[in-house]
Amino acid sequence: MKKEKILLAIVDDHQIVIDGLKSLLNGQPDFEVVLESTQPESIPGLLAKNKIDILLTDIMMPVMNGAELAKVVRQQFPEIKILALSMSGQGFLVNNMIEDSDIAGYVLKNIGKQELIFALQKVSRGGIYFSQEVLTEMQNASEKKKNTELIRLTEREVEIIKLIEKEYSNKKIADTLFISERTVETHRKNIFRKTKTSSLVGLIKFAYENNLI
Repeated sequence: MKKEKILLAIVDDHQIVIDGLKSLLNGQPDFEVVLESTQPESIPGLLAKNKIDILLTDIMMPVMNGAELAKVVRQQFPEIKILALSMSGQGFLVNNMIEDSDIAGYVLKNIGKQELIFALQKVSRGGIYFSQEVLTEMQNASEKKKNTELIRLTEREVEIIKLIEKEYSNKKIADTLFISERTVETHRKNIFRKTKTSSLVGLIKFAYENNLI
């Protein structure tokens, strides 16, 4: 009995990446690329007209990024497995995509042919596959999230940190949030105390490291 091929869709805003992936898969009897596009916003409509087993999608794309696309595909085509592809692990983003879109895997664009084939085969069988670098980033992101939760910043304090990052003065923050300057100053003192930072540079560094902005 002839084995059915695993049908793939590839979306990346760079055609050269799509061509590279197709080249890696060339000659592999288990796979067939039946759909490709450099326009992620067109994918839902195309998936409705084509049978696909695995969607291999880039993350950083204009108009609709990979996380947004994965969420739409999961909602409209829950039977399609999603394998994300990116230049970097971005642990917090991977964790969010697992929660929002139930992605089956996440690999880096620097992987070799054998790892790509292994990932696709594993995902096609209902398994999951994440590159080792991605797993490390996910773990780091989870640890940072735990640390942030332990600090217990309030929603208002996070709002103020975001405005501080935009170089808003206390008066402008107060006007934006409809609170007094004295209240803003109190919040700032509490923020520095909770984050154990003593300068604006240190605070912004903390905010970026903990995905607050």
